[in-house]
Amino acid sequence: MFPKLRSARWFDRDDDVGFNHRASLRSEGFTPKAFSGKPVIGICNSWSELNNCNLHLRTVADAVKRGVWAAGGFPLEFMTISLGEELMMPTAMLYRNLMAMDVEEMIRSHPLDGVILLCGCDKTTPAQLMGAASMDIPAIVVPGGPMLNARWRNQTLGSGTDLWKKWDERRAGRMDDKQWHELEGAIARGPGHCMTMGTASTMTSLAEALGMTLPGCANIPAVDSRRYAAAEASGREILKAIEQDLRPSRIMTAKAFENAIRVFAALGGSTNAVIHLVAIARRLGIDLPLRRFDELAASTPTIANVQPSGKYLMEDFYFAGGLPALMREILPLLHKDELTVTGQTIAENLENAECHDQDVIRPVTNPLYGNGSLAVLYGNLAPRGAVIKTSAASKQLMQHVGRAFVFDNYDEMLQLCEDPDLDVDENSVLVLKNGGPVGGPGMPEWGQIPIPTKLLKKGVKDMVRISDSRMSGTSYGTVVLHISPEAAIGGPLAAVRTGDLIHLDVPRRELTLEVSDSELKRRMTHWHPGKRRYSRGYYTMFLEHVLQADMGCDFDFLQGQPADVPYEPIVGRS
Repeated sequence: MFPKLRSARWFDRDDDVGFNHRASLRSEGFTPKAFSGKPVIGICNSWSELNNCNLHLRTVADAVKRGVWAAGGFPLEFMTISLGEELMMPTAMLYRNLMAMDVEEMIRSHPLDGVILLCGCDKTTPAQLMGAASMDIPAIVVPGGPMLNARWRNQTLGSGTDLWKKWDERRAGRMDDKQWHELEGAIARGPGHCMTMGTASTMTSLAEALGMTLPGCANIPAVDSRRYAAAEASGREILKAIEQDLRPSRIMTAKAFENAIRVFAALGGSTNAVIHLVAIARRLGIDLPLRRFDELAASTPTIANVQPSGKYLMEDFYFAGGLPALMREILPLLHKDELTVTGQTIAENLENAECHDQDVIRPVTNPLYGNGSLAVLYGNLAPRGAVIKTSAASKQLMQHVGRAFVFDNYDEMLQLCEDPDLDVDENSVLVLKNGGPVGGPGMPEWGQIPIPTKLLKKGVKDMVRISDSRMSGTSYGTVVLHISPEAAIGGPLAAVRTGDLIHLDVPRRELTLEVSDSELKRRMTHWHPGKRRYSRGYYTMFLEHVLQADMGCDFDFLQGQPADVPYEPIVGRS
């Protein structure tokens, strides 16, 4: 029934080593009948009480186990570090690569024939996909799902997106303490990740678009019983994936990544997905240049009417038909014959998909935005590229010239934005330096620079803002991000000074500092890197090996798959 099992190297040996491995399982109360000759399925769980988004994943794991047992497998659950966006400082992105290494090494070092990846919050999904891609044993993603829609004073609110709006109202003096504290208890109704099209919803949807989840699995609300039914079904399906040798490298092909970019654009997804998709692809030896994102997004309509690009929330998106309905609507744009973890193609999986609400999931003939949700910009400020989420930006600012006001770091930015005498107006271009992979460190979500309070009080709601950092996928505004190379390693952004003219031209895909090349060169002769704030442990590894945003911010030594064959582990006495 099954091919030669990787776990057999641990358990089928007639020697003292095999004896010790089998005895270890029997010490946990398993009989030989429970595990003998059966595929061992690892359940990679990112549950943590420090991560409210993934708090329910222990129950999801129980549902997966039911499916594995029913299909004749032997499930063993294990934990990895968990990356929660809300409580983790300075940013969960700093630890994405560490989690990816954790996943990779747990798979490498244990007798696993297949793995179920339980994820949810922003960085857990790409981290698990990166680790699984590197080890390349059969794997299926089971997301935890979005939380329920928030309700407050008869308003339906979305996490992140409406929080930023209400925070600006409070900063402008239009929201009192009572309202603010009421909102705090209403904005998140239970476990699950953000219910807007933030990074979490984007990445779990893209895992499905890549073919790494069961059809329709990504968007089921976290507390819906169908979430557990999908988990049980995934537990059964992983046994079929092992039988058919459906490894990630057979599913996440170059064409599958192009499908994911198309779906990303149709969703109006988080700009963070650009970095994550590049990193996952590079683990498989696939080059995914930023220009390809721009090309595919420009010819893909945005049809998901979901915050922050649109009106609705993920619960509405799911009941409208979810990702299968969206993918079927853009099926002519997709590579239909790409394989998925079901053993069927994308087209076969979508055969019965239906849309139940054409205002939530628009037809391509009536899109939310007709020319895509993302643009990639180049110029003397971004030689290797920068991105802007056009679907969440202001149309009147897509072509703009303004004088720069420069913040050299995050703390300075937070302080000065509250200064009533700050020398800015609505035409200024706010510039934040030193927020990139090295400068942050970890490329925090600092890119949505707050509108200065003095302008908020005048009714200004958007300005052009540029930085080498990221922003939350729940954020909005005319925000240019991921400028590469970053200021902290001597990128051109480091040379910008307050008062310089900056020209943003999204239709022409240009971001230009109106300063001559000779002047830029002269300024950079006086530039020197700042003193590192961190000098030990993981921080040292990160700062010495992290790649720039256009290369996925992975570590330079983790590109491609490992040279050793994961099906032939070296097993010896401990």
